[in-house]
Amino acid sequence: MTEIRAHYLIETPLPVEQTAAAIAGEQSTGTFMKLASETDAVTARAGARVARIERLAEVPVPSLPGVRASGRARYTQARVEIAWPYANVGPDLQTLMATICGNLGELSELSGIRLLDLELPDDFVRAFPGPRFGIAGTRERLRLDGLPAIGTIVKPSIGLLPEDTAQVVAEFAEGGIDFIKDDELSANPLFAPLEQRIAAVMGAIERHADRTGKRIMFAFNITGDLDQMRRGAEAILKAGGDCAMLSLNWVGTPAVLALRREFPLFIHGHRNGWALFSRAPMLGFDYRVYQLIHRLAGVDHIHVNGLRNKFAESDESVLASARACLTPLNEADPRIMPVLSSAQTVLQVHDTYAALRTTDLIYACGGGIVGHPDGIAAGTRALRAAWEAARAGIPLATAAKEMPALKRAVETFERHAK
Repeated sequence: MTEIRAHYLIETPLPVEQTAAAIAGEQSTGTFMKLASETDAVTARAGARVARIERLAEVPVPSLPGVRASGRARYTQARVEIAWPYANVGPDLQTLMATICGNLGELSELSGIRLLDLELPDDFVRAFPGPRFGIAGTRERLRLDGLPAIGTIVKPSIGLLPEDTAQVVAEFAEGGIDFIKDDELSANPLFAPLEQRIAAVMGAIERHADRTGKRIMFAFNITGDLDQMRRGAEAILKAGGDCAMLSLNWVGTPAVLALRREFPLFIHGHRNGWALFSRAPMLGFDYRVYQLIHRLAGVDHIHVNGLRNKFAESDESVLASARACLTPLNEADPRIMPVLSSAQTVLQVHDTYAALRTTDLIYACGGGIVGHPDGIAAGTRALRAAWEAARAGIPLATAAKEMPALKRAVETFERHAK
């Protein structure tokens, strides 16, 4: 394939063919009027084309304001596929996003447009580093034997001093956790500077490793400008750490690419702010495109929310996001590890495994561990027992009868859910 193809869901009061042609023109050689410089040769070389149209339904009310008025007062929804010559973009993620997203949300011909999927030439995919470690590297690093990585988050989200954070980490380590991450709100606060926090936390991790032989992974939030991120990455490596967390929407793909190319770190991608691009059904883009862009840039783990979460996202959307991460792009692709989080407990484990049929994920629980009445260690044991039962096909209620910690977890979180 020598073309870039984007699949859209659109809504328009105008003839669909006219609107699709406006999309293709706006995002390639055209403008609001025909120019003399837009010759047949230029169009042949760089013009986008409408590859397919599928009409869906008509609705009486526009999904978005500001649409060009129509005498019909009806709005047609359709799937549209637009194709661009690969030469327009080349191996450039930023120009790719400007091409397939760009000004489309502002076009007055549209009362809705959502990017559903993206097909890229093999040359484009091969031009980017992709994840350094991905699923296989994460499983090997954490010595995961058949189960997912049981993860958690430093809480309170913000406000802890470096020594307080180290104490929390020590308690989680003693409880048997595999993975801990900073909250997205905690990057480099004045009362807990990043480098001091890294030194304190890694001290706790190393002491635990010396005593037990188990070395947990900590994702330090180094979100900032490029210079700040480089200093953070250097501090992680100097202290013996191996994972950095980035708020993907605010640092952008150039920062991910720079970190991937310059530092041998696991990159933990946090998607905070994702709903700005996804929650409106006729605007933004689907997660399969989002994870693809960051995956090419080099992210190893990426958040996908979780089943019966505390946010607005449906279970169907969460599972589709996780499956997109788990689907290889090509034979050499190591895939990226989905991170399931947001009010996850033992109660969602069986449904998660039944839907995904894999343990290639990080199952991150805050309250789902700390909220166990018998403490962090019991909460962690209960989660592992739930995953072992799910893999073995043993119902949660049956497994809970055999393990007090799991039984107490089920009772606690069922009461909380009522």
